[in-house]
Amino acid sequence: MRFDSKPQSRFNFKLEGWRSRFLLLFLMGWFVVLVGRDIYLQGFHANFLKQKGQERYSRVIDIPANRGIIRDRNGVPLAISVPSESILASRENVDIDDHQEKKLAGLLGMDVDELKQKLDEGKRNIVYLKRQVNPSVAQQIMHLDITGLFAQRGYHRAYPKGEEVAHVIGFTNSDDMGQEGIEFAYQRFLGGRDGAERVIKDRAGHIIEDEQNIRVSRPGQDITLSIDYRIQHLAYRELTRAVELHHAEAGSVIVVDSLTGEILALANCPNYDPNDRHHLSGAQLRNRALTDSYEPGSTLKPFTIATALELGKVTPDTVIPTTGGVMSIGPAKIHDTHRSDALTVAQVIQHSSNVGAARIALSLDKKDMWNTFTDVGFGLPPKLGFPGETGGKVRPYKTWRPIEQATMAYGNGISVSLTQLAQAYTVFANHGVLKPLSIIKVNGETVGRRVFSQKTADEVKSMLEMVVQPEGTAIEAQVKGYRVAGKTGTAHKVSGRHYGNHYIASFVGFAPASNPRYIIGVMIDDPKGAVYYGGEVAAPVFSVLMGSVLQMNAVPPDAPGSGDFHVITKNDAAEDT
Repeated sequence: MRFDSKPQSRFNFKLEGWRSRFLLLFLMGWFVVLVGRDIYLQGFHANFLKQKGQERYSRVIDIPANRGIIRDRNGVPLAISVPSESILASRENVDIDDHQEKKLAGLLGMDVDELKQKLDEGKRNIVYLKRQVNPSVAQQIMHLDITGLFAQRGYHRAYPKGEEVAHVIGFTNSDDMGQEGIEFAYQRFLGGRDGAERVIKDRAGHIIEDEQNIRVSRPGQDITLSIDYRIQHLAYRELTRAVELHHAEAGSVIVVDSLTGEILALANCPNYDPNDRHHLSGAQLRNRALTDSYEPGSTLKPFTIATALELGKVTPDTVIPTTGGVMSIGPAKIHDTHRSDALTVAQVIQHSSNVGAARIALSLDKKDMWNTFTDVGFGLPPKLGFPGETGGKVRPYKTWRPIEQATMAYGNGISVSLTQLAQAYTVFANHGVLKPLSIIKVNGETVGRRVFSQKTADEVKSMLEMVVQPEGTAIEAQVKGYRVAGKTGTAHKVSGRHYGNHYIASFVGFAPASNPRYIIGVMIDDPKGAVYYGGEVAAPVFSVLMGSVLQMNAVPPDAPGSGDFHVITKNDAAEDT
């Protein structure tokens, strides 16, 4: 036994010693590797490691800029920014049970399946569950204490005057970017610049430390419009009433300060509420006064007459044969609503004779007519900055056939927008000077461009006054106590390449005629029923609106027998609206 045990003991001792030395060497080698690796990383990749560490807990968040306020000319807020919250989720950190999921979906206004889809789909870790959440609702959500959920403060747009100014103001999207109207046209002024800040967040996504202010947010600029909300309110009200009364498809109205070219009101029907855009249609979004062109009908006759007067082809008393209200040009015939054998040039305007206007037009060179149309802005967009502004259509004069030249004299074969037409009438309200339009408030009178001589413009203005007299076509455009000048238009709507049995009824005029202050254009699209003429459908809207505007601004009456006319103050008008 002793002989066997001695060699065995020596062998075990040698084996155990070798193992100990091997293990020690292995541990020492591994330690050297780790130390070397640590020195390598910290010496040569310190920035890389720091970046990776920051990525785990450090985030750069946007600091939304407060969008500028849009006000009317008197300081009434039309678009403001109010605080809101965005609810976000860090998907890799979200820990939510069924009860919390149901409560969260309800507060966000969505069903559970929609919420799950937002949390499960997509490649980005940080996802928006909902933007523009009311702060009180956001607070309830945070009280659910869901890991990985957090709120981000921001703003959303509110429109205190709602649908009354919708087409002027427009709206923003969920990212607070302008999409329509002034919000779109002046985005770079209103939007400001968002700031940015680096923060430390915990695993649940809560901010625990502000680390670095990267960029200070810069608020947007406030904008003061030319719009007078009091007039806008009245314009929208009267337009809506007329569209409903005549069962019309649509309508537009514009009010312009004839001295400055400022647009004081611009309304369309149908309309929409910019605060609630869940069920918008294309028809509601159309800013028809700017985007839609139509054949203006007889509202164009004054420009044909003015061209002939300016060139010395006629005088107001020149007699024009109207041949019983019928005129043939080749196979085509031109008709008058009121038949007569002869009319003076002034009576051609007063009675709205198509035959008389056509005969005068055919005495003119085509280029001279075309020059007048383009000089007053037809064929060119008004450049107010709104999306979709139309320039209408004025074909090159070299392509005009005699029948086309004749019909353009009374507004057929040419298309304009209501805004273009209102601007064009500034030449008659300003002694022959065309005023540029503005949707932004201006100070003092603006410099215009002369189109007609003062003599020509004043002669046409006198003719336009005759239109609202007993023998004219727009008796219903009269305003008690004031002299009014204007012109009716009744044009067939074009369907494809033909004229159907639908009409555009319009009236454009200004007052007081002795010293014009305001121009109002009214267009009613497809009135249905017994009446469809501009003098019966559009002129009454002009009368009510112009009377209110003149009283509101305390413009002295200029018509005989106006001594008993009650001129109300601005404060009275504000109470009425």
